[in-house]
Amino acid sequence: MKHLPRLCAVASCLAFFNGARAQAAEPAKTASCLTNAVPAMACIPGGAFTRGRNDGPPNEKPAAQVWLQTYYMDVNEVTFADYQACARAGKCKAARPIYSDFNRPKQPMVAMTWFDAVDFCKAAGKHLPTEAEWEKAARGEAGDLYPWGNEPVSCERAVIMDQRGRSCGVPKKGLERLADVGRTSEVPARPAYRYGLHDIIGNSWEWVADWFSADYARCGAACAGPDPKGPCDGAANCPGHKEKVLRGGSWYWDASYATGTYRRPYGPENKPTSHFGFRCAASLEEAGHLAGKKAPR
Repeated sequence: MKHLPRLCAVASCLAFFNGARAQAAEPAKTASCLTNAVPAMACIPGGAFTRGRNDGPPNEKPAAQVWLQTYYMDVNEVTFADYQACARAGKCKAARPIYSDFNRPKQPMVAMTWFDAVDFCKAAGKHLPTEAEWEKAARGEAGDLYPWGNEPVSCERAVIMDQRGRSCGVPKKGLERLADVGRTSEVPARPAYRYGLHDIIGNSWEWVADWFSADYARCGAACAGPDPKGPCDGAANCPGHKEKVLRGGSWYWDASYATGTYRRPYGPENKPTSHFGFRCAASLEEAGHLAGKKAPR
């Protein structure tokens, strides 16, 4: 216990270690979704959800109830065309995929840094989702393992590697010796599932805002909520933490990575460069501006 962050109250830490599912403290009022649509975004209603699980890798433990205010999430992963338009406008740093056949307009934008993803979302009037926001969008209130429920992941439901190869056997164009690397699919690649979101599982890994913690217990109160932002409450510098978090699996990896709970750490500088993507989220205030209407109070 003495090694846990000082922010972590004793009762909170004990609850984490015991795998407790106690309801996190919540505001007196849960705001509703906006009455008018937010372009290309879906509303995730506020309330508690089950984050983590006790039967998976150690860094996914323990399962607990976490409370989030109502927010919005991009329906699709940010595309190559979206990102390049931002770069041409001088609002985003120039970045391009390092492999061929990853620059189709509707393919997910990949290979930029975590910082680039943050800047894109800010330029769009949004924010990079917190790890909790991403997981609730993928799992729903009940904590299903996948956006479609608990039925196993397959290439019919997500773009992953299966027995046919990476990207469900779709080769990458270019050098023949690299064909089996596969590639992302143009979005939307698979049907919309929970909340109307596409491809939150599979296709490309997605950056989220939080610093990586070895497990939720060691993160303590900063991961407990309401509306948790992870270690150091999302501060730009977080002593002892050097990696950010990626979620959702990808075309390159098999089904074991493609869950709503799997957590992958990686340096925000993205070195060596790997093919990670992202999508943006919006608070009610941000969504209100995007919809041309103030959020409810």
